[in-house]
Amino acid sequence: MTRAQTSDNTTVIPPAPLRFDDQAARLVADIDTDRWGSVDASVYETARVVSLTPGLTGHDGRLAWLLDQQLPDGSWGEGPARYRLLPTLSAVEALLRTALRDDTAAASGRARLAAAAAGGLAALRRLPAEGPWPDTAAIEILVPHLFARINSLLDQPLTGALPHLGPLARGSRPGVPSGFRPQRHEEIAQRCLTGVPGKLHHTFEGIAPYLSGDAVDAADGLLGSSPAATAAWLATRPADARSERASAALSVVARRYGGLFPEAAPIRVFERLWVTAALAGTGVPSACRAAVRTWAHNIYDPAGVRGAPGLLPDADDTAMAVLVTALTGVPRDPAPLAAFWAGTHYRCYLGEDTGSLTANAHALRALTAHGRSRPAEHAAHRPHRDLVRDWLLERQSGGAWTDKWHASPYYATERCVRALLDHGGPGTSQAVRAAVDWVLDSQHDDGTWGIWGGTAEETAYAVKILLADPAASTRRGWRRVLQRAGAALDTAHGDQARHPALWHDKTLYAPTAMIRAEIITARELLRRGLGQHTEGAAP
Repeated sequence: MTRAQTSDNTTVIPPAPLRFDDQAARLVADIDTDRWGSVDASVYETARVVSLTPGLTGHDGRLAWLLDQQLPDGSWGEGPARYRLLPTLSAVEALLRTALRDDTAAASGRARLAAAAAGGLAALRRLPAEGPWPDTAAIEILVPHLFARINSLLDQPLTGALPHLGPLARGSRPGVPSGFRPQRHEEIAQRCLTGVPGKLHHTFEGIAPYLSGDAVDAADGLLGSSPAATAAWLATRPADARSERASAALSVVARRYGGLFPEAAPIRVFERLWVTAALAGTGVPSACRAAVRTWAHNIYDPAGVRGAPGLLPDADDTAMAVLVTALTGVPRDPAPLAAFWAGTHYRCYLGEDTGSLTANAHALRALTAHGRSRPAEHAAHRPHRDLVRDWLLERQSGGAWTDKWHASPYYATERCVRALLDHGGPGTSQAVRAAVDWVLDSQHDDGTWGIWGGTAEETAYAVKILLADPAASTRRGWRRVLQRAGAALDTAHGDQARHPALWHDKTLYAPTAMIRAEIITARELLRRGLGQHTEGAAP
């Protein structure tokens, strides 16, 4: 146990870390009592609610939080500059609109809003003028929509009279960066005049100003599981029973997240599937088995699984439901996946523009695990498994894989490596070896891994890659690399640790319970994996 010295030379012995089984039980209990899911608030979503529904209870607190989230360079958001484009646009538009409202508080309050908005506009000019832009949800619609909204607000006469904003209102306007079509949001809206496709419900705010409130219906609560989409829908409608239900749904979400709003709500299905799959990698502790089996049973849907109410069924959540039912001993039919078959791989959802490697890795794992639990059905799914394997192999680059649902290649690579090892077949061993080489070569000096600097989450994925392949333990430096990783994870695994946002929705977000599951299972696998090798047995 590590001892620490305080300033008065008192020796402090930190509490012993919980055993893995206890950590897992605590995590499952936390999830089981939370109907919404553990995720940080979103600048983008919260700013859209501030802009579009100022009458919602808690508006002043949200506005203060938004001001506090501005970074020293004037931008908002997490990650590299290109990821901060959309949250900065959302915040600037919200602050401008609030400053221009007749009921905005005293002149001093307007001055602060104007100063923050001016700082954001200056930051937008400093952000990269061209891509590649992140493959986040509907970025091609939301970015030009918000630029149009900001420029419309700058055109208003009152803007020129506001402190800090007068020169900006009279000068050149921020332009849509290269790689975006300035009228794309209007073009998409025109296509939706006779009906809005389900895949656009989650990002409805980007086209809402051009459609009537009857174009979609938020009867079940949040439209497309999105606070921003719901707020935009409310802004197009008169007060009636449906709008009252939607406002009430927003208020409930706000109460769960301290008055703020996440990228999507609830994420209960998504969270429970991914956490269960992570725990199954170590063998689900006995204290958790009843709960995770209940989750799997309740989530599986023969019509396909939706990641959240208001979303379309998708191959990723459906595959994970099939996978966890097999891994927890209650296998269910993988037939719902057939709706997403595209000839060589699975579409993540119908109408998808770009394919998802991790969704296909999950589908491959699901079909393999189901075949093992139901041997009589194993051969029937072999052709699809082989085609998905080949599709994944063709998309490996430099030893790694990347995916549209996560910024880090360590996540996508761990998913693909695990699926390929489970399935096997031609080309698999070479691809896995290349992935192991990439991981061994990319560790940071502090023992972590990470695309933008080391993180505990990405380190957990890297550890799992190195431990998944039995051949990796014969590689020079393997043990030392994992020992350094273990030391890094030991300092970053606490329940209250703040994890950088790496997951893709409209902007970056961090599903904290899922990240906790990856970290605690990686630490347990590391303890077991290194324990199998004596000091002299592995290089």
